[in-house]
Amino acid sequence: MVDRLANSEANSKRIQVVEGCFGTAGQPLVIPGRVLIGEGVLTKLCRKKPKARQFFLFNDILVYGNIVIQKKKYNKQHIIPLESVTIDTVADEGDLRNGWLIKTPTKSFAVYAATATEKSEWMSHIGKCVGDLLEKSGKAPTGEHAAVWIPDSEATLCMRCQKIKFTPLSRRHHCRKCGYVVCGPCSDKKFLLPSQSSKPVRVCEFCYLQLASAGGGMGLGPRSDSYSRSGSKFNNVSDDEDEEDSSD
Repeated sequence: MVDRLANSEANSKRIQVVEGCFGTAGQPLVIPGRVLIGEGVLTKLCRKKPKARQFFLFNDILVYGNIVIQKKKYNKQHIIPLESVTIDTVADEGDLRNGWLIKTPTKSFAVYAATATEKSEWMSHIGKCVGDLLEKSGKAPTGEHAAVWIPDSEATLCMRCQKIKFTPLSRRHHCRKCGYVVCGPCSDKKFLLPSQSSKPVRVCEFCYLQLASAGGGMGLGPRSDSYSRSGSKFNNVSDDEDEEDSSD
């Protein structure tokens, strides 16, 4: 079915419409062999709160963005190669139901569908697309994935020291290795995680010690020139400034 649609005019037009909805700020989506499998609105568990996002599943990539005008305009386009994706179901909890994790080496997050049927369909189609890609390429499934960030609302205290309470002055930060919400003093080091960034990223003290002892990558301790605790830029920088669109 996918192979028959790959070079059809109807499929090309559908992808052109999606591409047009993202405007000039989005990446081109029409390439030979690409098929639009399905689309829909999912609730993405973002750093601050759950937010509605428009998702498009193609046979080789997963695309999502912010909804500006439903079915007409989207922005902040994100493109995830499906070869790097693994998915896991998430247990229902309170108002957050019908969810699953989308995990990649670069970024991992939870999404929620409106119904159990919709969740099942999304997971089934994503799983099949990933399986087909891996079969064609002969590659093994991705073993490493980025941590899923704990939402800000789930931590009133630093999840490492359990002492510092978060306030407008004592900001929340996220460890890029474990996803915990931590205070500045508990995350004043950086470590190179090549799958996530070409530059060293913020990690908590616990993960820093584990990574350093493993002998892999490159760690950076607190810097006295620009990242010292006194008048520190680093410790007063929110995760939104640490990483582009990290609140999403």
